[in-house]
Amino acid sequence: MGLFTGLLTLPLAPVRGTVWVADKVAQEAAREMTSEPAIRRRLLELELRHDMGEIDDDEFAAAEDALLDELVRARGA
Repeated sequence: MGLFTGLLTLPLAPVRGTVWVADKVAQEAAREMTSEPAIRRRLLELELRHDMGEIDDDEFAAAEDALLDELVRARGA
């Protein structure tokens, strides 16, 4: 970036900084949600919801399968 371009786009620096921070936060959130402890916690929450009758057997089985697939991917990655 040249000096002239840098001076013209200087007012946009806070916006670029905010976008960069938002991108880093989104990346970290995605990484954390796909970590093994997070998936285990979601499995426990799912089991509690099933035990409390909030979801039926079919919903539980489908969600459990999806979470177990995520867990296998997290362990392999």
